Amino acid sequence: MKTLLLAVTALLLSITAHSATITATQDPWPPFVQQDHMNPGISVEIVTQAFKTQGYDVDFKIMPWTRALNDVKEGRVDVLVATWFTQERTSYLNYSQPYLENSLKFIKRKGDSFDYQGISSLTGKNVGIVRNYGYGDEFLNATNFNKPEANDLLTNAKKLLANRIDLTLEDELVAKSTLSGAGMNLDDFEFTQNALSINPLHVTSGVANARNGEIIAAFNKGLAEIKANGTFDNILRKYGIK
Repeated sequence: MKTLLLAVTALLLSITAHSATITATQDPWPPFVQQDHMNPGISVEIVTQAFKTQGYDVDFKIMPWTRALNDVKEGRVDVLVATWFTQERTSYLNYSQPYLENSLKFIKRKGDSFDYQGISSLTGKNVGIVRNYGYGDEFLNATNFNKPEANDLLTNAKKLLANRIDLTLEDELVAKSTLSGAGMNLDDFEFTQNALSINPLHVTSGVANARNGEIIAAFNKGLAEIKANGTFDNILRKYGIK
């Protein structure tokens, strides 16, 4: 009887472990996060496959960035699938090991001779940013240029073409995918040669979430597994990255 009880208990634990669900969110951020069921984005697929190796299903929903950040911060959703690091966020987000990098470049109007040469080169400029994005503490704390906020990159791109701002910035791959996907002409824009920063990309879980340590540890372990078994590289190849 004791042996049978142990076996049943083990089975129930196994079923529970393998039916556990991680809730996840992010704003649209192609090609990393896309509103496409068959091609949901690089980050969504990496996160889904990494958690799958650890017995978790991922329930992913797209929502605006500020809402997504707040829902994870306050523990209503388990993870953001693609987060840049800022020191300020460590007070409320638990970061995974990085799984990719983004090259954050300035976007300018075609023919603009500006190139980024450090924070001082932005003096006097209006640089459009997306509200609550993690551009880095040095950039966000700088006072020698203006940082008008918008809800998304497309709004900033339209403001740039209308001469309402001088520059905006985004990962080059993300920007090209987003702008072309919205029907904008990429020939109207140029990217600076120099990047503001190279930003490692992380999964994060809110410190307010009692499961945050378990969740991040599971992702880190799963990430190592999908890198070892070839799944990670297959996802990158699917999206033309590798």
